Amino acid sequence: MPDDDATEAVRALVDSARDQHPPFWAAVVGDAEVTAAYRGERHVFRSSMDAIGQVLRLAVVADAFLAQVFYRAKASLQRHRIPLLPHIFHRLAIQNAGVCIGDPVLIEPGLYLAHGQVVIDGVVRIKRGVAIFPWVTIGLRPPALGGATIGRSASIGTGAKVLGEVTIGHRARVGANAVVLDDVPDDRSVIGIPARLVEVSGDGR
Repeated sequence: MPDDDATEAVRALVDSARDQHPPFWAAVVGDAEVTAAYRGERHVFRSSMDAIGQVLRLAVVADAFLAQVFYRAKASLQRHRIPLLPHIFHRLAIQNAGVCIGDPVLIEPGLYLAHGQVVIDGVVRIKRGVAIFPWVTIGLRPPALGGATIGRSASIGTGAKVLGEVTIGHRARVGANAVVLDDVPDDRSVIGIPARLVEVSGDGR
């Protein structure tokens, strides 16, 4: 059983994340813009009504988008300290697309979940434009509570595992089934178990 100090530390981390969650509608619209862009669809919304229409459309046609909306509802309700309902939306996200995102996780507006089946937990920070593909786990390396920081427009490939207090740089790419235990620099790619940098040619390509 965890001791009282550990329990208090977890509560403090959760409270800190709750206070930083973005407003619900701003987060949902940001997610819709990035999701539409990754799908090769129109991603500049002309008005508030257009944004509402695009959000509703993506909730129907994009595999995991509705689960993202459920997650954003959960996070917003937690931000306002509303009890019980966050747990219901958390379960809906899991049932809809296998999306399980823990309470200490903080995600900026603009996440793309390709097909769901994603687990994210610990003190994880995800920047705008990140793409996460199916069967990804972003989690802890016990007993530490810290998790990863995922930089802007990074991509986490199918089946990848990102574990512990690592930083995935801006526009970095994590290959399918890679297990990331160390930092990944900006604009670089990693593959393998454990993940290693992909060698680049002398001209940077």
